[in-house]
Amino acid sequence: MGAPVLHVRGRVLIGPAEIVDEMWVVDGRITFERPPAAAEVQSVQGWVLPGLVDAHCHVGLDAHGPVEHDTAVEQALTDRDAGTLLIRDAGSPLDTRFVQEREDLPQLIRAGRHIARTRRYIPNFAHEIEPHDLVTYVRQEARRGDGWVKLVGDWIDREVGDLGPCWPVSALKLAVDAAHEEGARVTAHCFGEQSLVDFAEAGVDCIEHATGLAPETIDTFARQGIAIVPTLINIGTFPDIAAAGERKYPGYAAHMRDLHERRYETIGAAREAGVPIFVGTDAGGSLPHGLVAQEISELTRTGMSATEAIDAATWRARAWLGRDGLVEGAVADFVVYRDDPREDLRTLADPRHIVLRGVVVR
Repeated sequence: MGAPVLHVRGRVLIGPAEIVDEMWVVDGRITFERPPAAAEVQSVQGWVLPGLVDAHCHVGLDAHGPVEHDTAVEQALTDRDAGTLLIRDAGSPLDTRFVQEREDLPQLIRAGRHIARTRRYIPNFAHEIEPHDLVTYVRQEARRGDGWVKLVGDWIDREVGDLGPCWPVSALKLAVDAAHEEGARVTAHCFGEQSLVDFAEAGVDCIEHATGLAPETIDTFARQGIAIVPTLINIGTFPDIAAAGERKYPGYAAHMRDLHERRYETIGAAREAGVPIFVGTDAGGSLPHGLVAQEISELTRTGMSATEAIDAATWRARAWLGRDGLVEGAVADFVVYRDDPREDLRTLADPRHIVLRGVVVR
């Protein structure tokens, strides 16, 4: 006997303002047409959103580097139980293809391992290389991943005592072109200002954090359609990072505090200009998993409405990553809530049901 038919009743949000009263799940797929009578029908009821998207997440990574497989599974389960059913990996030293083979874990879009400049990133995280090898490693990670490559664009330059770009623009242009030839998009970790100028000139597709955006780069990003994933929870840790570096690198510490203090204004200005913005928690590394509801809420402090912030983690995010939402024939990945999350974002922190690949997992 096959899996039971699932009848979903209540308010199904197929778009920010598009609602239907019911849908069905048959053989793990969504349909809006009532199926023939089935021997077994299971029902769930409430307000329904597509499975949430965490577009900056590190499954397989902790503060010290790669983790054991069992720990990576625990990380993915924590995200799943928070309603995150689609993860765009933002760099992991662990080969996480085994996560994709498990039907009980979120869908994972891998970016392979970070690519960083030698001694210019967190130990044990990245391939650490010099510019003459950048194209080779970009092609390698593009072929290993699922359509994304992650570069470390800037980090503290200990010789100058502040954030500094990691790559010459000439190397970046060749690397981005190489990724695109391989069918992959490029995203980059960037805190400071100059790296954003350089990556935009190189034709990058996305920037993580993007705290160094200024009016000129905001205009460039909007014009070129460069997306950003702000990771505002992560940016909230900048004062602690500054304090840790204060004694040895006071200029760096002051810079990090300034980026932190104007974070909501910066991302708000990008929103006003039309820069595409998506939700990402930066889980893994030093941050725990399962923070997607908090990150969505943080975005409203930039001027987004609740519906806009949800859109950045659902309908629009899925379209950006090439994955379906709640449409006919789509894989049935969705979250059911007791109340309308557009009215109160706190609702997102307490899912009533989670349906993954047509199975009610919670």
